[in-house]
Amino acid sequence: MQMKPYRIGTRGSPLALAQAEEVRDRLMAAHQLPVEAFEIVVLSTMGDRITDRPLSEIGGKGLFTFELEAQLADGRLDFAVHSSKDMATRLPEGLGIVACLPREDVRDAFIGRTAATLDALPHGSVVGTSSLRRQALVRRLRPDITVIGFRGRVETRLRKLAEGQADATLLAYAGLRRLGRPETATQLLDADSFPPAPGQGVICIEARLEDHSTRAFLAPINHQDSFTALGCERAFLATLDGSCRTPIAGHAVLDGSSLIFHGMVLTPDGATAHEVRMDGRSDAAAQIGRDAGSDIRARAGARFFESWV
Repeated sequence: MQMKPYRIGTRGSPLALAQAEEVRDRLMAAHQLPVEAFEIVVLSTMGDRITDRPLSEIGGKGLFTFELEAQLADGRLDFAVHSSKDMATRLPEGLGIVACLPREDVRDAFIGRTAATLDALPHGSVVGTSSLRRQALVRRLRPDITVIGFRGRVETRLRKLAEGQADATLLAYAGLRRLGRPETATQLLDADSFPPAPGQGVICIEARLEDHSTRAFLAPINHQDSFTALGCERAFLATLDGSCRTPIAGHAVLDGSSLIFHGMVLTPDGATAHEVRMDGRSDAAAQIGRDAGSDIRARAGARFFESWV
């Protein structure tokens, strides 16, 4: 029996802390443990510290997890809690996503300062978002709109919006709900026409793959449908070699033993998009994701992907 507290690694934003606390609380309930059985370890990541440049210029999504994964790998942390959509496509050797919480709402929230909906924004309005996927989708739907970079925590981006740096921004509705601020959204964008990022709405737990004791400890709070859907979406991402340079959307939905997948890849300007829809058995989730990615690669051609390099 583990005598010292389980050390849970997390970033320090209010959203990251809320997610780590939700994991802790679920484990407390599952194992009838007191709060003292856990220690939430807050680490500052390079991705949090550098907010004046796009992720693609400073090293990608891994900058949000590097410090956490270093301490996870050497045993200073027992496991780490992440927003799945912020996870790098390829994880460090020996580490893996071993559990997921039940998925929240996958939709993107539109937050308008001068108009309540994306359609209602006046010609020439400015939308701020750091996500290349959101930038490309906005440009696809509203090519008359100017899109600018908008990095930082949820609170930072909302402050920039209130200051008038943009007419609107977009955030994951799941994050707003977890922060207790769902009313901030002025519109929820349809997941079919404005598909989410792979993993959006899923809190995942990363651990050492050979740490079977910790994995068994985490198993009771794993939500299998969310874990399966995430596996499909990340397989799609990996097949496309997805990174912070690639506007990629992917959403898997389970219906009993069946899985339905919708994926989209766009050029950054939103002018060209390739969509794929596939379904199959949920126990073949990863293969469905790989097949969907291969289908898009075959139809788009190599030059489509070279435009991102």
